Amino acid sequence: MLSATAAQSAEKHHVARKSTFASIALNTVLMALQIVVGTFAHSQALIADGVHSLADLISDFVVLIANRHSGAKPDADHNYGHSRYETVASLFLGALLIAVGVGMLWRAGTRLADLQSIPAVHISAAVVAVLVLISKESLFRYMLREAQRVRSAMLIANAWHARSDAASSLVVAIGIIGSMAGVRLLDPIAAAIVGFMVARMGWMFGWDALQDLSDRALDEAATADMRALLLATPGVRGLHEMRTRKTGDFALVDAHILVDPLISVSEGHYIAELARLRVLTDNRVLDALIHVDPENDAIARPPVDLPPRERVVAEVNAALAASGVQAASVNIHYLSSGLDVEVVLPASFRASDGGAQNVTSMVDLDALKRRLGVRRLSVLQELDVSAPESSQARKAWPAGKAVGPIKTA
Repeated sequence: MLSATAAQSAEKHHVARKSTFASIALNTVLMALQIVVGTFAHSQALIADGVHSLADLISDFVVLIANRHSGAKPDADHNYGHSRYETVASLFLGALLIAVGVGMLWRAGTRLADLQSIPAVHISAAVVAVLVLISKESLFRYMLREAQRVRSAMLIANAWHARSDAASSLVVAIGIIGSMAGVRLLDPIAAAIVGFMVARMGWMFGWDALQDLSDRALDEAATADMRALLLATPGVRGLHEMRTRKTGDFALVDAHILVDPLISVSEGHYIAELARLRVLTDNRVLDALIHVDPENDAIARPPVDLPPRERVVAEVNAALAASGVQAASVNIHYLSSGLDVEVVLPASFRASDGGAQNVTSMVDLDALKRRLGVRRLSVLQELDVSAPESSQARKAWPAGKAVGPIKTA
C-alpha cells in the first residue's frame, strides 16, 4: 500500500518538473517578446501581459522549489511528511498574483486618467498578442492533462493559471486591435481587465490554499467513501468521530470504530489494522489512525471510579486462596453499564474430586462483587482434553483448549 503511494508521489513529482520546465521555457521567450515589442509598439496591454508572464516565471520557480521539498520523507520535525509545502507554495502564488494584478490596475487607471497621452499602437503588438494567445492555450491543455493524470492540486492550479494567461492574452489582442482601429482607450482598458483577472485568480488560489492550511476536511463524497470502507471491514459494528484533514494533495483520516466489547485486545487491534489498510486503498489517503471502542464513547463512557486491574486480580486471588487455588487468568470488561469480571480457574482442578465445584462453593461471590463494585462476576474453568476423560466428556468438548462456565453471580 505504501509502495503504491510512494510510486504515485514519485510520478507526480516527475510530471511537475517536466511540465514546469516547459512552462519556464515558454514564459521566458514570451515575456521577453511581450515587454520588448510592447515598449516599441506603445502597447500598455502587451507590456502588462509581459509582466504577467514574468509573474508566471516566478511562480514556476516556486512550484519547482515546493515540488522538491514536498517529496522529502517524514523526519523528526515533520512526522507526517512535507506535503503541505505545496499548499504553502499555492498560497504564495496567490499573494504574488494579487500583487501583480493590483499593480496592473493601478497603471491602467493612471493611463486612462490621461487619454490624450496614449500613443497609437503598432501592428507588431497585435501579431505578438495572437502568438502569445495560441502558445498559452496550448500550454494550458498540456499542463492540465498531465496534472489530472497524476491528481495534483498544485499542478492543476498551475495549469489553470496558464489558462488565465491565455484569457488575458485574448483580452490584450482585442484591446490592441481596437486601439489600432482608432479607439485608443481600449489598450489601457485591456490592461486593466488583465490586471483584474490576475488579481481574481490570485485570490482564488490563495483562499483555497489558506483553507487547506487550516485543516480543511475532505468533501462530503470523499468522506462517505472513507466511511463505507471502514464499515465494510469484518468485525466493525459501528463508526463515530470520523475526521479528515488535508495535507497537500492527500488527506489524513482519524476514526473510532466499534467492536464486540468482549473480544481480546489483540483481536480488536487486528480489526483496526484491517480497517486502516482498507482506508489506505484509497489513493487520496496518506495515513489513517483507527481507535477501537467497545462502546460509542461519544454517548456512553465507563464510570471513572471503577477499580483498576491490580486491585481486581488481588481481590480475586485473595478470595480463592482459601481453596488453595489461584486464578489462571482474570478478564475485565469496563463498560458504561459497569464492571464485568470473568475468573478463569486452572484446568488441573477439573481432574480433582469435585475440585472446581468445591472452589466456587467456598468463595462468597456476592461479597467479592460488593467489594469490587462488580456488576457481573463469572467463574469459568480451562478445559484440557489431554487429561484422561470419558468418551462422553470428549464428545461434549471440542479438541484443544476451551473455557467452560462454572458459576456466574
